[in-house]
Amino acid sequence: MSQSISRQDFDQWMMPVYAPAPFIPVRGEGAWLWDQQGKGYIDFAGGIAVNALGHAHPAMIRALTEQAAKFWHTGNGYTNEPALRLAKQLIDATFADRVFFCNSGAEANEAALKTARKYAHDKFGSHKSGIVAFKNAFHGRTLFTVTAGGQPAYSQDFAPLPGEIRHGVYNDIDSASVLIDDDTCAVIVEPIQGEGGVVPASGEFLQALRALCDRHHAALIFDEVQTGVGRSGELYAYQHYGVTPDLLTTAKALGGGFPIGALLARDAYASVMTVGTHGTTYGGNPLACAVAGEVLSIVNTPQVLNGVKQREQWFKERLQAINHQFALFKEIRGVGLLIGCALRDEYAGKAKLISQLAAEEGLMVLIAGANVVRFAPALIIKEDDVTLGLNRFATACERFIAGESS
Repeated sequence: MSQSISRQDFDQWMMPVYAPAPFIPVRGEGAWLWDQQGKGYIDFAGGIAVNALGHAHPAMIRALTEQAAKFWHTGNGYTNEPALRLAKQLIDATFADRVFFCNSGAEANEAALKTARKYAHDKFGSHKSGIVAFKNAFHGRTLFTVTAGGQPAYSQDFAPLPGEIRHGVYNDIDSASVLIDDDTCAVIVEPIQGEGGVVPASGEFLQALRALCDRHHAALIFDEVQTGVGRSGELYAYQHYGVTPDLLTTAKALGGGFPIGALLARDAYASVMTVGTHGTTYGGNPLACAVAGEVLSIVNTPQVLNGVKQREQWFKERLQAINHQFALFKEIRGVGLLIGCALRDEYAGKAKLISQLAAEEGLMVLIAGANVVRFAPALIIKEDDVTLGLNRFATACERFIAGESS
């Protein structure tokens, strides 16, 4: 007999690092989720930019179950066909010459930073160890990546932190240029800061970082964990900006909900990572790679990528209309289907409340810090679901304004 489960069980059994919603989703299809009570929610959160093809996509189910009936795991003493096919897909679609598979965005960023530092040590000497990152960035929760993230709230409790990591101001090339020198081995940057408030980089900023890295023989790392796999309307956001990195990290949407991460690398950098220098038990496992290969084959098509740009228009036009009615947001920003609505100063700190009101109306949205409501829906969400979801969001905004004025 299966055990009855309630939301209260989380508070009793789970380490309290999360504060999940008061309901438990149990079933999904497309852009919809239903909870234990049968209430339906339109999903504009997308598992934090993970569920690129929505929930229970038939092609993903087929890819998973076909591989599951063959074999699941061997370890890295052996390779497998799904991993090799996925690697070739990624190489053919991007700047990369080589791929390293892992299980998450944090692991991919850890691998990128280690690769950049080892390349610099091998080519120039151990003095070339400095890493330049940016304030309000997010690169993961390992000790190395959380230090690179530049948000002390996430790292200060775990000191002493890894050294030789300095932080510039995002989108401020003067700030970065002071930090990048001949002792810098890598610059790591998100083309669009996701957790930091959905803040797109300017093209000029990224181009100038590329030039500074070239001048000082430093690796340019693009963290595309959140922006990758179609989210920007291009397969990867570097293609949107026309600035090519040396190393690129991808995860989240790559598996469409099945955990997988990857580091994409130019040959020069990949070549220093010889046998035994890095590894992972589950990275490149056939289940994850079979699913990711199917996701990539669907997303990397003109139909889906152009559809993202069309959906961006649907969202932004309606959000501007909602804002015209309620005057809640000082800016609606983002690229593709990574969209942030930054609250006006008088509503600072209230993004979570708006997301909770939206959930009451049957809509799942995200926040990006205390002041930004974030949307990261499925890349193939239907227009009817966008319309209904934004109607529900408008109702939540109306309730929020009424509560503020009372």
